[in-house]
Amino acid sequence: MSDNDRRILYIEDDPYSRVLVHRVLTARGYTVLEAEDGTTGITIAQEVVPDLILMDLSMPGMDGYEVSRRIKSIPQLQHIPIVALTAHAMRGDREKALAAGCNGYIPKPIDIKSLPEQIARFLEARGKGQEARSKRQRDKQDKGKVFL
Repeated sequence: MSDNDRRILYIEDDPYSRVLVHRVLTARGYTVLEAEDGTTGITIAQEVVPDLILMDLSMPGMDGYEVSRRIKSIPQLQHIPIVALTAHAMRGDREKALAAGCNGYIPKPIDIKSLPEQIARFLEARGKGQEARSKRQRDKQDKGKVFL
């Protein structure tokens, strides 16, 4: 799958951050969907099932920690990597994000030169995980079958 086929959902309340990330990632061929709050983000994730979710942790109303927990509780979305893209850079913030269901953590301010490569690594890791899950499912289905 090429970058042009990859959909990234960015859940972020700050419009300037959304514009910056959108420009950086679309310039690399990604399709970037945006949500300005957690509730909208969950709705878009269920409708589109993106390949990756970038999550701001500090949002009014439902924060990114809770949004991540809710997304990971939805069976059709559990496999989607969530990467915290946040200004939360104090000791323990990374661990708190991972405990809430995030698969990765990128501190702000973002490095616009390295962000596309970081995203590509998360997507590559997701692809390897999907291949392993598919193989386990095939193995389960083949168990007990006799092949000639």
